[in-house]
Amino acid sequence: PGLYITAGKDVDQRWHNIGIRIEDDVLVTSTGAEVLTGDVPKRPADIEALMATERVN
Repeated sequence: PGLYITAGKDVDQRWHNIGIRIEDDVLVTSTGAEVLTGDVPKRPADIEALMATERVN
């Protein structure tokens, strides 16, 4: 899972050799499973909005 851009791809140079990985953390027990990161934003627009409000200079 995730997005990996390596050198040689037809992508703007500033995006080369970076990786983006968005996953959920899940707690699995003998009685079931619970997604611990269910409220974490995963859509690019939501992540960018969060980053814009939480940015520290």
